[in-house]
Amino acid sequence: MQEFMLIFRHENASGKVSPEQMQEWMKQTMDWIGGIAAQNKFVSGTGLLFDDAKVVHHSKKVTNGPFGEIKETLGGYIIVKAESADEAAEFAKGSPILQGEGNTIEVRKIAKDDGVH
Repeated sequence: MQEFMLIFRHENASGKVSPEQMQEWMKQTMDWIGGIAAQNKFVSGTGLLFDDAKVVHHSKKVTNGPFGEIKETLGGYIIVKAESADEAAEFAKGSPILQGEGNTIEVRKIAKDDGVH
């Protein structure tokens, strides 16, 4: 079994969401993750906030950001166990994040120090 990271990319994340909408989205997300965990295939994960964020550039310059005004932002990730990227993508298809138009989930295999990449 391999591990894959499902990276949540949100388009136009600066849109305002009501507390009720956020609560419903969080419930749907926890139910989705619970379904993966029930198969013993959830490893870990978390959301990412904009608060106190920094970007370090190749020149070593540090700027504030990224900000929600940019077209696409990273909203968080989960790590799942799967036999293949296809199986991990099937998990991703069930995510409530995909309800947002333009939102995507990137599926990436996690490199392990076992000689298999």
